[in-house]
Amino acid sequence: MRPDPADPGSVTPVPTVLAEDGVLLREGLAGVLERFGFPVVAAVGDGEALVGAVAKHRPGLVVTDIRMPPDLTDEGLRAAVRLRRRDPGLAVVALSQYVELSYASDLLDSGNGRGVGYLLKQRVGDVREFASVLRQVVGGATVVDPEVVRQLLRRSADPLDRLTPRERQVLGLMAEGHSNGAIARRLTVSDAAVGKHIGNILAKLDLPPDEEVHRRVRAVLAHLRGRGDWGRRTGVGPDPL
Repeated sequence: MRPDPADPGSVTPVPTVLAEDGVLLREGLAGVLERFGFPVVAAVGDGEALVGAVAKHRPGLVVTDIRMPPDLTDEGLRAAVRLRRRDPGLAVVALSQYVELSYASDLLDSGNGRGVGYLLKQRVGDVREFASVLRQVVGGATVVDPEVVRQLLRRSADPLDRLTPRERQVLGLMAEGHSNGAIARRLTVSDAAVGKHIGNILAKLDLPPDEEVHRRVRAVLAHLRGRGDWGRRTGVGPDPL
């Protein structure tokens, strides 16, 4: 029988650093993480403390809020980008109340697009599903909230004008990390039809086909950043280490 990724008794514990400035939410998240096999080795309340805790404990996973002190803007997201630049193999899941696009593309494109997640808090309603997503990210998958995908799509609309409505649906599900079979079940079509749609998407976006989900996601997100410099278009510069 295959192990249940949300069952703490069937998986290897993953030392985790948690960053959340709200004390009650931090305690609640820590309890959920501990319950599902992610022992919290440090729980901090700001971006600088997060960077320090990762350097000290060398965790296998970071779960971080995006808006944290002192400015309550995108400190957690910027810290996550710094951490991924230093260690591209570090699994990172960013949680947010709202979509923050300033550094989202940099985070999702870091580490060759592997082992990263971007989730909206209000959509994390099932703790077992949340734990399963964390386990997927630790395993190298990329999981992106559909609303984040939609807003990234709006940022770079020109190449996407080539896609049909169905191809846009498939692209969104690809970016969430779904396999061809899962996309087929979601859309009630055949696996062959999904494969054809994905081939069309990659061709229309001038991206080479690749059967590995995380690489497809990385390629799509990299393309969505645009052919020019992300900072020039958004007014956001690189975060110095």
